[in-house]
Amino acid sequence: MAAVLHSAPRFASNAGVKDALSAALGDMLLSAKEAHGEVVLTVKRESIEDALRLLRDEHSYQQLLEMAGVDYPQRAERFEVVYMLLSLTKNHRVMVKVSTDEATPVPSVTTLWPNAGWLEREVFDMYGVLFDGNTDLRRILTDYGFEGHPFRKDFPLTGYHELRYSEEEKRVVYEPVELAQDFRSFDFMSPWEGAEYILPGDEKADTPPVDEPKTTESTKQIGAGDKADDKAAKGTEADPPKMDDKKEEGE
Repeated sequence: MAAVLHSAPRFASNAGVKDALSAALGDMLLSAKEAHGEVVLTVKRESIEDALRLLRDEHSYQQLLEMAGVDYPQRAERFEVVYMLLSLTKNHRVMVKVSTDEATPVPSVTTLWPNAGWLEREVFDMYGVLFDGNTDLRRILTDYGFEGHPFRKDFPLTGYHELRYSEEEKRVVYEPVELAQDFRSFDFMSPWEGAEYILPGDEKADTPPVDEPKTTESTKQIGAGDKADDKAAKGTEADPPKMDDKKEEGE
């Protein structure tokens, strides 16, 4: 089979990409680095649309592959919105990030890529990040009437409501979450590091030692002795039947 030749390399190099894109973005850029084999660019929130347009039109990053959110509750701007771009002609990827908080919207990039509409809806649904300019910003993964944003770090793992099918009403009903276990207070402390409570089984450690340990004083206590030895030494009352040699040969 003849080898297939293609102008795009199988693996594109990052050599010189960070410096070239940093110079092109100029004042829109906050920081640039290379991590885990990818070029990561952090730009100003209000400049995200212009920055992505420049990367698309002048540096051949034609596709918006994915958008994602990240939550850092300890930060003043707790959310990061991450854009993953792909250059088909260069076979190269680049990651662009912006930061925001719960109240400040991020400019929508639906003017650049139509698929950004669904991707922004997903980030809004999971994290509550607002996007200015998205005319259809509604939930896309959670159900109607869902409360909260499940990918936030402060969202309870059990959620606020649960649903089940009601045989009486013949439909799915929503109810407040009721924990099946009575005790749901976990301290996540390793028992080897010293827990402040008694672990199951540790209560046996407080049992006082036995003053006089019990020992075997005679063979009667264990069922051994001369009678048991004589009984074990006796053979069976009847010998097993012998095989019929002639019958065996006939078979």
